[in-house]
Amino acid sequence: MIGQIKGQVIEKTTHQVLLDVGGLGYEVEVPISTAFALPDPGTHVTLHTHFVVREDAQLLYGFSSRTDRDMFRTLIRVNGVGPKLGIAILSGLDGPALARCVRDDDVSTLVKLPGIGKKTAERLLIELRDKVKTIEEGGNAGQAGLVSIPSSNDVAAEAESALVALGYKPQEASKAIKKVAGPDESVESLVKAALKNML
Repeated sequence: MIGQIKGQVIEKTTHQVLLDVGGLGYEVEVPISTAFALPDPGTHVTLHTHFVVREDAQLLYGFSSRTDRDMFRTLIRVNGVGPKLGIAILSGLDGPALARCVRDDDVSTLVKLPGIGKKTAERLLIELRDKVKTIEEGGNAGQAGLVSIPSSNDVAAEAESALVALGYKPQEASKAIKKVAGPDESVESLVKAALKNML
């Protein structure tokens, strides 16, 4: 799973960004909210990603925050909601706004989104209700700045992503890294320390 990507913006549209990562150009599908937050071409960015492999394509979806990425992953597990509709939903409502809709049982806001009828909206509210709190708790520390500047926060975010890739829940990974985080730590040392602490 590709959980994060860093690179230089080459081109961007309202639904896609082309990133130069070590000389390779990665096309990343993004919701409108992320597209609008992206800086001008030539700037380096970090995106939280979700990789989808299909018979006819390999698609990389990118988000400006881990909360939005985690909400996307939850959305596409709902019956009848695929990646395309998931991106459409998060283009109209970012992760926190969608979480508020779920908490408030706000069907009227959801049905205003393209491709969402009343039945789909009601199903989303039911299936997301128990998962929203977990996503918010795990993603509060995941609001990453789009401009990639080396920092302890950046290292911690990478370490958290590594733990998630190993199968730990986002909130578990976040708590584990916070317990062992310190100045001038590398991603590798943080991951090793966190794993040792969790055993």
